[in-house]
Amino acid sequence: MIEKLLIFSTIVLSFTVILCMIRVIKGPDAADRLMAINVIGTKIIVLISIVSFILKETYFIDVVLVYALISFIASTAIADFIEKMGADKE
Repeated sequence: MIEKLLIFSTIVLSFTVILCMIRVIKGPDAADRLMAINVIGTKIIVLISIVSFILKETYFIDVVLVYALISFIASTAIADFIEKMGADKE
């Protein structure tokens, strides 16, 4: 029963990642796109964790930690780039 719930939640999270990808493509502003990329990163971390629980494999948790660190560094760098780009326009 719990595996069916986890598989259903994986499908729902995958669908919401697709919706966030649409926001990244259509986003009216760079900040909106950055926010959607952060949401996608968080959902991917949750998806990997769920898959780790379903498959009963612990090494995926290491992958989740590395992915979270890379996602944080990337969003910080992109936010800095957006800030500098906005300062150049003024």
